[in-house]
Amino acid sequence: MAPRVRARLRAAGVTGTVVVRLPNWLGDTVMAVPALASLRAGWPEARIAAAGPWASLLAQQGLADVLVPYPRRWSARLRVADVVARLGPELAVLLPNSFEAALAAWYWGARRRIGFAAGGRSELLTDAVAVPEPRRHQVDEYLALVERCGVAASTRQPWLAPPAPESPEVEEARRLLADVGVPSPGHGRAVVGVHLGAAYGSAKLWPIARVREFCRLLLDEGEVPVLLGAPDDAPAAAAVLAAVRVPSLVGRDRPALLPALLVALAALVSGDTGVAHLAAALGTPVVALFGPTDPTLTAPRGPAATVTHPVPCSPCFYRVCPIEHPCLAGIEPHGVRAQVLSLLARAA
Repeated sequence: MAPRVRARLRAAGVTGTVVVRLPNWLGDTVMAVPALASLRAGWPEARIAAAGPWASLLAQQGLADVLVPYPRRWSARLRVADVVARLGPELAVLLPNSFEAALAAWYWGARRRIGFAAGGRSELLTDAVAVPEPRRHQVDEYLALVERCGVAASTRQPWLAPPAPESPEVEEARRLLADVGVPSPGHGRAVVGVHLGAAYGSAKLWPIARVREFCRLLLDEGEVPVLLGAPDDAPAAAAVLAAVRVPSLVGRDRPALLPALLVALAALVSGDTGVAHLAAALGTPVVALFGPTDPTLTAPRGPAATVTHPVPCSPCFYRVCPIEHPCLAGIEPHGVRAQVLSLLARAA
């Protein structure tokens, strides 16, 4: 390590490894990309490790030297904690607000532990940063922790390099799309992904009746809708397919394949989900439908547009809507398609 860089790290209380504890959710992990990119730009010769459930998403992105998959099961997390401790971290930047993240950083032996003063964990932090009030976009809140390290934000937009065209994942994605009848590239019809799921809860989901209307509209106008989602979204897909026949890849992808599928689309329509953030970071235009959550805090950044239907109870942040779901039921398919076409025209 160059003396100049070593001096800068020492001034920040760091002489060796920097560990970033990534968020637990896919979308939040994508929104953490600017924080990682800023650390990489500010300390280009430091060893940066990133630990989190979605760490593998960052492979080949040049954001970290060490990626540590962080399992969700507690017994497995204890083993991973020993792996991180062996890296000898001097600085830990904790993006989740959980008590567990701070306790893990203490166990790792990180001399300096930076995180927000939340979750009753301030005593475990050396730098307990006040939670911003009013709250800021999630990207900017993560960057506030990086700035506490003395590193300036180099970007405020998540960006991820798409898979190489010759990669096995891209070939597999092409085969899957062909298997369900999606025309090959160059056919002149825009392929629009319609993502059905949301790990957060059903309150983020566009009602099935609206999804059916939207798929019919795309077909009538010459576009190709493709249903996307996890295996748990199979009942929703079946409800759509019972009324309109469209290609469906619900339950047929996997995390390692998801980026290749998303870059094969002309655009994606999704709720406020991690898939929406990932698509936008990869450069795929996204129309994100917001109801129970606040787009000023979590809207995808990049080639994205948000659609809302204002109602008095939104945003409520409920996981399950206790009434008739007016915020998302009020979003009409024609308006969503207009946003898709606007994004496609901008990208052309």
